[in-house]
Amino acid sequence: MRMHAYAPFSGHQQQQGGDMEEEVHVIVIVGAGICGLATALALHRKGIPSLVLEKSDTLRTDGGSISIQANGWRVLEQLGIAAELRETATLVTEIHDVWQQEQGNKSAVVPVRGELRWLKRKDLIETMAKNIPPGAIRFSCHVAAIHDPAKPGNHGTVLTALDGNIIRAQALIGCDGSNSVVAKYLGLSPAIPASCMLLRGFTRYPNGNSFGTHFLRLKYKDFFLGRAPMTNNLVNFFVAIWHPSADVTKDTRAMKDFVLEKLKDQCSNEIVEMAKDVDPESLILLKRVWYRPPWQVMFSSFRKGTVTVAGDAMHVMGNYIGQGGSAALEDALVLARSLSRAATGFGVWELCEKKISAAMGEYVRERRLRMVRLSLESFALATLIGTKSVVTKLACFAIVSLLGTNNSNEHANYDCGHL
Repeated sequence: MRMHAYAPFSGHQQQQGGDMEEEVHVIVIVGAGICGLATALALHRKGIPSLVLEKSDTLRTDGGSISIQANGWRVLEQLGIAAELRETATLVTEIHDVWQQEQGNKSAVVPVRGELRWLKRKDLIETMAKNIPPGAIRFSCHVAAIHDPAKPGNHGTVLTALDGNIIRAQALIGCDGSNSVVAKYLGLSPAIPASCMLLRGFTRYPNGNSFGTHFLRLKYKDFFLGRAPMTNNLVNFFVAIWHPSADVTKDTRAMKDFVLEKLKDQCSNEIVEMAKDVDPESLILLKRVWYRPPWQVMFSSFRKGTVTVAGDAMHVMGNYIGQGGSAALEDALVLARSLSRAATGFGVWELCEKKISAAMGEYVRERRLRMVRLSLESFALATLIGTKSVVTKLACFAIVSLLGTNNSNEHANYDCGHL
């Protein structure tokens, strides 16, 4: 199949059975979130067009903030948007940990190795989107089903949208989150919900905040609080609570009231006021924190022919080590690099099925051990915080210490290479 132009909808209409039209595209990405847009942008930087399908009618810019660590900034440099995004976020230089214990609080100060900033998810999404060719994102396109071509000799994968449109993709990349339709097509086990609820939002300080460049982490008996500066006037915070009752999680307001009562009993007035004055429009309640356990990441098949997954669709891991966004950016770079190698010598629109399949296999092999480590680290830290078993705590503490989570954030020093 030959495509003739570098255009956002790089395909043509082909008749099927005399009464059904289908679009044909070389590379289709499902999901216009962080990973989907990063993959499209990385491919664009390599001169390879793609079509991004997004079920919403606009960019999904909600979701509050996202931490981007050194490994993620390396990717943003390769994508050509790091300098612009740095202007929107404060550099965090230290992590201040406070753990409540029966014999008194234990505290530690850990210097941040490398670059750590909290970005507004909106800023990241919009910056990537504006650097992708106009029209490369198709909104209001909800993929309802994925299947192999019905006719012998037809290649690629067939996507059917809710509105009945049919799209055939020579290469299909699922960047559609923890409830991924592409992951289901690949036969992956569903992600698992953790027994944890998360409330997060922004608090504005018109006259500037006094928190410096420190990321504060408070661990109390039954909740975990994080506070990080985004700018001099904007502070991000989150509160994670294990096993809350159904009454307090019925809506965001009830959860906020519950959290305030918790904080009043155990935290300083400074923390209480921060939560009390949160911008109501920024407040988000996550009733489910999803994860894919490390053994699934180790043994699951993340590719079938010319179909693969990336980001949360591949390795959703919760918020415990702050690597969801940065790891998704790594996926995008590695996948685009692998596909660009497949294009070498063939011309962009003559990517044969065998070459694409081999490139995706290379991508999965390169990412698997990296993601097993991150998933194990996140899983162990979440279990350490949430469990009451002394034996389990000791086992998880050993894993966390071995992987460097407590004192060095070694996972952030990873470099996935050049685009």
